[in-house]
Amino acid sequence: MKKGPRWKIILTLGIIALAVFLAYPPAQKINLGLDLRGGIHLVLQVITDDAINMDMDEEINRLQDQLKKKNLDFSSIVKGRIGQVNLQGINPDQEGAVRDLLDENFQNWDYVLIGGTASLTMKGQVQMYLRDQAVNQALETIRNRVDEFGVAEPTIQRQGLAGERIIIELPGVDDPERVKDLIKMTAVLEWKLVKAGPAPDEASLLAPFGGTVPDDAEVVKGDAKRTSGGTYLVERVATVTGKDLRVVRRSQDEWNSPAVAFSLNPEGGRRFEKVTGENIGKQIAIILDDKVISSPVVEDVIPATSGGIIRGRFTDEEAEDLVVVLRAGALPAGIRYLEERTIGPSLGADSIRKGLSAGIAAILLVMAFMVIYYRKAGVNAVVALILNMILLFGALSYFRAALTLPGIAGIILTIGMAVDANVLIFERIREELLAGKSTLNSIATGFSRAFTAIFDTNLTTIISAIFLFQFGTGPVKGYAITLIIGIVASMFTAVFVSRLIFELTITGKKRKDKMSI
Repeated sequence: MKKGPRWKIILTLGIIALAVFLAYPPAQKINLGLDLRGGIHLVLQVITDDAINMDMDEEINRLQDQLKKKNLDFSSIVKGRIGQVNLQGINPDQEGAVRDLLDENFQNWDYVLIGGTASLTMKGQVQMYLRDQAVNQALETIRNRVDEFGVAEPTIQRQGLAGERIIIELPGVDDPERVKDLIKMTAVLEWKLVKAGPAPDEASLLAPFGGTVPDDAEVVKGDAKRTSGGTYLVERVATVTGKDLRVVRRSQDEWNSPAVAFSLNPEGGRRFEKVTGENIGKQIAIILDDKVISSPVVEDVIPATSGGIIRGRFTDEEAEDLVVVLRAGALPAGIRYLEERTIGPSLGADSIRKGLSAGIAAILLVMAFMVIYYRKAGVNAVVALILNMILLFGALSYFRAALTLPGIAGIILTIGMAVDANVLIFERIREELLAGKSTLNSIATGFSRAFTAIFDTNLTTIISAIFLFQFGTGPVKGYAITLIIGIVASMFTAVFVSRLIFELTITGKKRKDKMSI
């Protein structure tokens, strides 16, 4: 054996052995996408108004603290439409001090102070930032929940660069209903003081208030599964929210029923201690996703460093799921479900059969054409094509990429592009042989002249596939991944391995011997 191709042989065999090791057995090593394995497809929309409302609650709490700290008089702080807060009953003699406070501590708000009322409006760019952050945080929170639940190879991504929609694809889910409930639980958790209730209906609840909801309050229904039901009148501004949670874990209440224990971060604990100290003997509602799940009476001051218990007639599984969603982080906003689709495993199995049939048919037809048209050189292309498939599946396994039905289409396209590279090379070699050059010179010249065209074509295709991967959804990503890996593998097999095979087959022949092609 010549010294020249020895390193090429070792490199080729090493890469092939590694690919076989990574891909075998394929049933265990190759991950299947949603369309082949079955699972859940969801399209969600983040209600970003909720995120702005929660930020407004925090700002109102901060404004109250600042006004009290500086001994500035006011009657109430009322939430208006989205991004608007009204500070009412300002002492006319203190208007200058209120202006200074707003200018110094509330730069994210524009305000107009007229007739003892300051109308604050959140700046447009701040609202845009909060909406964008809400979608990003919701995306990360959902991803954390799915990871904690243990779903393998999920696809969770934002639709578009600045959209409010999230696409979720969960292949191979054993308990789809539980996973859907886990994702659907927006887990917007709030603690709000109770002004009245529970009452059997809204009319009797509001009777002491003249039949109307006060500006600083709202009506919330009790969760019939967790409480005795009814309706509650609670303060509009939350004392603490799920964002203030520091530690969440499974626990039991005093009756040994499943419950959820929690502790708060320093800021949330400070607010909670202050509110409980000022409202001993009153109810405080624990609200999960706009429903009261518990309304205990404040019996004593709850220190900032202590925690509490969330009760709600939970089963073990429900308590565990609540811990998962709270530990992963409460969603910064509510979720609206735009599309929900469940794909059964039987449909996925049928897609696999049809995809494999199409792929095998494509490979056999291409192989037959190459052998018939190029004879012995066609056998070279067939060997390179087989190695191309081995490398492709090895790479899919290594990168833990999911194989989808469009991905199978990408593999079939890769087969065509790999053979196209061989055709360009063989035709170049044929031209050189017809010009009277020796076999070795014809091979060297044919490969060198065809390389530029092959490289340019494959590079532009890879660039297009990168854009598909970046902006596409799950199936489109699967197509892009297989296309990129297949093109890189075909470059290696068509340009490097195919040339090595030519060099090995003509070893021992004279340089001027002709090769039929």
